[in-house]
Amino acid sequence: MRLRLLMLPVLAAALALAGCSSGDARAEVTPPPAPPADVAKLCAALHDALPETVAGQDREDPEPASDLTAAWGGAAIVLRCGVPKPVDLISALADTSAGQVEVNGVGWMIGKRREDGSVRFVTASRLAYVEVVVDEEHATDAGLVVPLGPAIEKTVPQGVSSY
Repeated sequence: MRLRLLMLPVLAAALALAGCSSGDARAEVTPPPAPPADVAKLCAALHDALPETVAGQDREDPEPASDLTAAWGGAAIVLRCGVPKPVDLISALADTSAGQVEVNGVGWMIGKRREDGSVRFVTASRLAYVEVVVDEEHATDAGLVVPLGPAIEKTVPQGVSSY
């Protein structure tokens, strides 16, 4: 009986630690530099329209809270809206259509795999640039941008961003 009583605090501590595992931690994401007011307004509308689930991952908006950021599965899929013009991607893709894809009416530029295995997608031909960084585990599935398309189509009109 005494052994059971001693095990109770150990079990309670183990359960408490399990509830605080790193898989439950919210992503820490640096919002992009403050975009112009018209771009920030588009990003706020996008933030409200984003889906609750992407690629089987639940939405867990990152810290610090911002209308410019969203995340799913902790840091598995991170979105930043209102990022500055992705000059590196535009210049790398200027001579070829490789690295570009259109998914449900939304054009995406796809960056090269990064050192950590993640991949960066950035919208093309929209009045605000939307960047999505996907961790190594999900980087092989370009289809994960499919659920983001309707929200982007609805809130970020086609055009060329001056930012």
